[in-house]
Amino acid sequence: MSLTRRDFARNSALTGAGVALAGSVGALATAPNALASAETGSAGEETAAAHGGVGYGPLLPDPKGILALPAGFSYRIITRSGETKLESGEFTPSNHDGTATFEGPRGATLLVNNHELKGPRANWKYPVPLTEGLVYDPAASGGCTVVEVRRDHVAEWVGIAGTSTNCAGGSTPWGTWLTCEETEDKAGQNGMTKDHGYVFEVDPEDRRANRDPRPVKALGRYAHEAVVVDPKRGHLYLTEDASGPNGLLYRWTPPEGFRHGRGKLRTLADDAGRLQAFKCFDSGGKFVDDLSRATKTGTVYGVDWVDVPDRDAKTVPTRKQFTDDRITRARKLEGMWWGDGGAYIVSSFARAESPVQHDGQVWFYDPKRRTLTLKVLFGVNPAPAEDGAFDGPDNITVSPYGGLVIAEDGEGVQHLFGATDSGRTYPIARNDLNIGTEQEPEYSEFTGVTFSPDGRTLFANIQEPGIMVAVTGPWKRQQRG
Repeated sequence: MSLTRRDFARNSALTGAGVALAGSVGALATAPNALASAETGSAGEETAAAHGGVGYGPLLPDPKGILALPAGFSYRIITRSGETKLESGEFTPSNHDGTATFEGPRGATLLVNNHELKGPRANWKYPVPLTEGLVYDPAASGGCTVVEVRRDHVAEWVGIAGTSTNCAGGSTPWGTWLTCEETEDKAGQNGMTKDHGYVFEVDPEDRRANRDPRPVKALGRYAHEAVVVDPKRGHLYLTEDASGPNGLLYRWTPPEGFRHGRGKLRTLADDAGRLQAFKCFDSGGKFVDDLSRATKTGTVYGVDWVDVPDRDAKTVPTRKQFTDDRITRARKLEGMWWGDGGAYIVSSFARAESPVQHDGQVWFYDPKRRTLTLKVLFGVNPAPAEDGAFDGPDNITVSPYGGLVIAEDGEGVQHLFGATDSGRTYPIARNDLNIGTEQEPEYSEFTGVTFSPDGRTLFANIQEPGIMVAVTGPWKRQQRG
């Protein structure tokens, strides 16, 4: 059913044009170097110094050269590629990415950790080991590991192997992890022996449930990034990180009578349910071709959904199956997190391939009102090598202490940072591990930001070489500022 102009006008009034609070996060505005209700492209006036009372203070350099944190905080390395080992004896795989936490047995925390490894196994020093019974395509190098963390012990084992470019993903309300392949490689391409570009379900608790991995083809084949589950309606929302043309936001509607649960997705027929792409329009009913058109926080779009003709993309990629007047596109659709009754959705940046340039957007999709509201907007960062400004949001999570915590994947300096419900931003961590040279330093992105089930520990990854850290400290409820 299409969303009419009258429906949109009513829903926009209910959301207060994006200013009404939406639970614990509310109306997020802009970060330093970005703009609140101003055009992108000019310099923002807010600085971190103006954010008194928000956050945890300045970051202190790490003597070990890994993670700068505020005073009173500390970190513990949980896994490190090439150093820590799996239960089976192989080294921890590299290129850590999307991660989620689950309550484990006897007080343990279980994490499922993606490893974003693309192409043949020979290309990587530490691919995901081909554990018997857990392999989809023996030619592929990626997959997931499951990490069990206790106060005095860490164990790690393979959850799925033989998949490719496992980027983000998402946890489910029934306690499993959906790992997403960010690739469109088919059998015969890049050394692959099977088609890739699917979503797979990984159970962190039941190792037997992960045997004989099968893609959930009903969710489509494309360059998947992240996925969230609407626990009330049963819909799955999925982002596509692709260009030429820009990617899409998808919604999968389960077939009538289907009930979610552990392992249920893998029982679906390949064409089960409906896979649709989003189509946005403004308050005047005008079609919006690309999300970068929004240059003011608080912008609200109505959303319709359009059926994907061939979800398995047998001959044409899903995003190319639509003419540009039928769907809305966005560059670098990346992390998502379900919270406050809807989905927080990231567009990491936009450049020449988009109508308007920016250094990041965070949107909130309200499924009840079928509206998409721009919560966070980053103007183009003119000096990414200088510490202080944030850009390139990627993985995100809703914080138990209010607002969002965002993993930075921009140019130059890389941070974990928070955004309060009034738009104040503050640093939480900085990656001090230089993988470049002294003359030309390079710092890998943060990924997999997620809190432990009890909210006391923030887990995150430095993607290269592949380090999972656990951050603890004097967490506190963040005020509006």
